[in-house]
Amino acid sequence: MVEKEILLLEDKLVVPTDELIFSLIGEKKSYWQNIMDYMRVNYPESAGEWNYYNDGKRWLFKMVLKKKTVFWGAILTGTFRITFYFGDKAEPVIIASDLPVSIKEGFKTSKRFGATRAISIKMNEGDDLENVLKLIAIKVRMK
Repeated sequence: MVEKEILLLEDKLVVPTDELIFSLIGEKKSYWQNIMDYMRVNYPESAGEWNYYNDGKRWLFKMVLKKKTVFWGAILTGTFRITFYFGDKAEPVIIASDLPVSIKEGFKTSKRFGATRAISIKMNEGDDLENVLKLIAIKVRMK
């Protein structure tokens, strides 16, 4: 049986701060900081912000570059998840990349949301961070 992820940050009145996020993700704090540092250094015009979404009844982090959404972040117990949405034009780029086969296959078979499909990575180890950074680079160069 697959364990259901429990997303945190459901209280609309409690705006997420770094202190709150780090208290919830614990030792995964360094992964979060690495992703934010990577965006700031490589894409200085990028910006991220927390928003409360009534449809999911929780706070999500949205990283944008100009007007393009690069990824979404959601806080879980002891970690976090980064989600990217790619259109069909991205499939050959993803398949040709050096991402793990499991990510490539997951993308090819994932549920469609209109013309897009998602790749979500739960941050558990260094390889996850490396894959998120590769996906950021792919997302940014897609038109």
